[in-house]
Amino acid sequence: MRSPAPRWRHLLVVGMFTAWLAGQPSVDSHREFLHKLVAAAIKLTHHSGRYVSADVRIPYPGGDVPPDTGVCTDEIIRSYRAVGVDLQKEVHEDMLRNFAAYPKRRGVVRPDSNIDHRRVPNLMVFFQRKGEVLPVTHRAQDYSPGDLVTWDLGGGVPHIGIVVDQKDRWSGRYKIVHNIGKGPMMEDVLFDWKITGHYRYFGPQ
Repeated sequence: MRSPAPRWRHLLVVGMFTAWLAGQPSVDSHREFLHKLVAAAIKLTHHSGRYVSADVRIPYPGGDVPPDTGVCTDEIIRSYRAVGVDLQKEVHEDMLRNFAAYPKRRGVVRPDSNIDHRRVPNLMVFFQRKGEVLPVTHRAQDYSPGDLVTWDLGGGVPHIGIVVDQKDRWSGRYKIVHNIGKGPMMEDVLFDWKITGHYRYFGPQ
């Protein structure tokens, strides 16, 4: 007859499990993170900006293009940076370790911290690798504040925006903060183009 496991072993297992649970983010902490992220995205729409897509050399980490300029990805980057997550750093470090996993533009042979995080296809791969991949549907209720959505504007032109907690009075859908050429705006555009991705990202673990 097998003797019972020593009590110290049982206590060790219980202690390890308790420590693991303590290290897991709670539902409340995730909810608070998304609330702050959404607030940061909405705040961006209170400032005007010019749509400038030119590649710009910026500091690393924590680099940004001039605050009165930017593209769609910059609204995502700035929203996350406002809640303590530097996508420039996170994307660059992941690309350094896993360059083959990311799409290649013609002539690109190595990661570039100036621009890699500002490209929608790179963010899509990053969120697939490090965040949650959510279903792409045609049901508005499947998209929640804090979710990240990517689209094909036509002809393979990618776009990205963030779902916020303000609803359109006519459609009842949550609005999107994005920049499609007129600076950061909050609009009911969820189903205006073909959705290519749906993600949720809480920052590095």
